[in-house]
Amino acid sequence: MRHWIRLVFVAPLFVAAMLFLAPASRAANDINNLGAVTQPDFRLLSEDLGSALSYKPLTPATPLGLTGLDVGIEVTDTEITNTAAWRLATNGNGSNSLVIPKIHVYKGLPLGFDVGAFYSAVPDSNIRLWGAELRYALLQGGITMPAIGLRASYSKLQNVNQLDFHTTGLDLSISKGFAMFTPYAGIGRVWVDSTPVGISSIQAERFSLNKYFIGADINFAILNMVLEADRTGNDTTYGIKFGWRI
Repeated sequence: MRHWIRLVFVAPLFVAAMLFLAPASRAANDINNLGAVTQPDFRLLSEDLGSALSYKPLTPATPLGLTGLDVGIEVTDTEITNTAAWRLATNGNGSNSLVIPKIHVYKGLPLGFDVGAFYSAVPDSNIRLWGAELRYALLQGGITMPAIGLRASYSKLQNVNQLDFHTTGLDLSISKGFAMFTPYAGIGRVWVDSTPVGISSIQAERFSLNKYFIGADINFAILNMVLEADRTGNDTTYGIKFGWRI
């Protein structure tokens, strides 16, 4: 609960910083020291990044429909498991968690399909990140039936000169609405491709991580809020999103 309470207060500030301050910001969480990282540490670092930077849905499985739109600002907070490797990669400056603000947009399509995309520029870091998803409603849900969705996702790290990093994901989620409250849960797999650039002492790491998540969409008529907890690999991520879902 303390993670979500913190995110409620920091989400607007982090998104504002992403939009206005991040392009000029370089500090604590810059990934700029991979030459000091051993191969085992690079694997651990890549696992943490795979958890933190992989796609987080923050939306129920219910399809939006052809005219549906979901626009929001969100923040995810990932607890770093391998802090020693993280601090090496950030030249001793990295914190114990990675907070990522995002602008996220979803659009409904015909035949039960939805698309989504996000963009992030992390304040106090050289991390820039974008991602996208395509989701298909195996069951669209109704008064008595839950919605079940199959999602393919992708995320890509940018602006880190020493690292070429991306993830792909596949997950299955289920949700059921009760008035203004829609809980959801899902399970999936994330594939991580982490390649050092210009660092001859370490080699690329490619592996997969298990993914589990639960969340709740709460609709206040004008404002829509989503809370989500995600476990990808060994790291836990807490997320919150504010926006409009029509």
